[in-house]
Amino acid sequence: MSHPVDNAVSAVRTYIEQHRAAFLDDLVDWLRIPSVSAQPDHAPDVRRSADWLAAKLKETGFPTAEVWPTPGAPAVFAEWPSGDPRAPTVLVYGHHDVQPAAREDGWDSEPFEPVFRENRLYARGAADDKGQVFFHTLGVRAHLAATGRTAPAVNLKLLIEGEEESGSPHFRALVEERAERLTADAVIVSDTGMWSEDTPTVCTGMRGLAECEIRLHGPDQDIHSGSFGGAVPNPATAVARLVAALHDEHARVAIPGFYDGVIELTDRERELFAELPFDEPQWLRTAKSYAAHGEAGHTTLERVWARPTAEVNGIGGGYQGPGSKTIIPSSAMVKLSFRLVAGQDPDHVEKAVRAWAAEQVPPGIRCEIAFGSATRPCLTPLDHPALRSVVRAMGRAFETPVRFTREGGSGPAADLQEVLGAPVLFLGISVPSDGWHAPDEKVELDLLLKGVETSAHLWGDLAEYWRHAP
Repeated sequence: MSHPVDNAVSAVRTYIEQHRAAFLDDLVDWLRIPSVSAQPDHAPDVRRSADWLAAKLKETGFPTAEVWPTPGAPAVFAEWPSGDPRAPTVLVYGHHDVQPAAREDGWDSEPFEPVFRENRLYARGAADDKGQVFFHTLGVRAHLAATGRTAPAVNLKLLIEGEEESGSPHFRALVEERAERLTADAVIVSDTGMWSEDTPTVCTGMRGLAECEIRLHGPDQDIHSGSFGGAVPNPATAVARLVAALHDEHARVAIPGFYDGVIELTDRERELFAELPFDEPQWLRTAKSYAAHGEAGHTTLERVWARPTAEVNGIGGGYQGPGSKTIIPSSAMVKLSFRLVAGQDPDHVEKAVRAWAAEQVPPGIRCEIAFGSATRPCLTPLDHPALRSVVRAMGRAFETPVRFTREGGSGPAADLQEVLGAPVLFLGISVPSDGWHAPDEKVELDLLLKGVETSAHLWGDLAEYWRHAP
């Protein structure tokens, strides 16, 4: 006698196989739309992409599918109520805009004319992020077919942004404005990846980001170093001293108060990171670097995923042309970025940086600091019921243990977590070789269909276990 779980897996896979060709045809159609949000000439294409997706979601079965305008590019919202008053509400986030691409950039084929080669689909947006958004359309239909339901087991919502590749300048305002419609118990972000084809993983968090530019001003103009050197403060020397004071001898950030609130890794999390098949020499080759470096007492993966950082992104001042010019420059500057982890507050970090910089600057040097908009970190605990559902669903699809990662970068997921007050979880099937933002971006078809299968299993699992969660 077959096990019920086996029957469910078989029913989902059968449905996916029967509808695979039509699913890929639709995805190819969408990928042909050059929805490049960063290029004004493509604004009509971004709108066309949003209209295409809204129409396809209605065709999928979503009773509500709307294009939401913003001061920039439009987003798409869709909603499919469960009909069960006990069902949790889940919001799926992704984006339909893509990076710029042209054949002369090094593509082997036209970036907006999708091609299949060796069980891979090559096109701009194949992995980032149209493919990973679109697998949810077949996933929800497979869920319905396998369970006999006429509506999803959860109240399912989608919010598909149109400006992610342009820095999401209007996203937070959109979420705040539409917060009532976007209310959810959990957010699923399908804009990330896995460790590798053989190691399916679920991301549990992303770092936040704060950036600033510090300008130091001395004399009102460049002045002669023979006449005034050694007798007045030099802004270039001051900025060098400021940068030198940024870290201590253990590569820890030396700004007082910088680590306030940091949620430290648990022993279990460190063990889970250590289980991943990390090849540091290969990682260094990918980084075009020659040595690992960072905060003492932490592994490389811990440093890039779960520790806060301060980095010098650019530094300058004084004469930079050929030969020499013996001056004391009138000004110097440095650009800094701070990756933040769970527990850190960008506002607190900004205040700490301003106070620290003021202490480093000598008399006679005027300091100006300009901070840009910040992104907050997000983190989901390992024991959260929604995270456990994602892990179980992915495990059924991949039939192998699922491990855990974090993302070292930053993104709009934190805005969803903060505004909606809902945990953020990551469901992505892309792998490092997919070439996000690079020529010949592709998606592995087998993994794309595993994403479909994971989505199909997820909604029933969430509905079942959410109501029993403490």
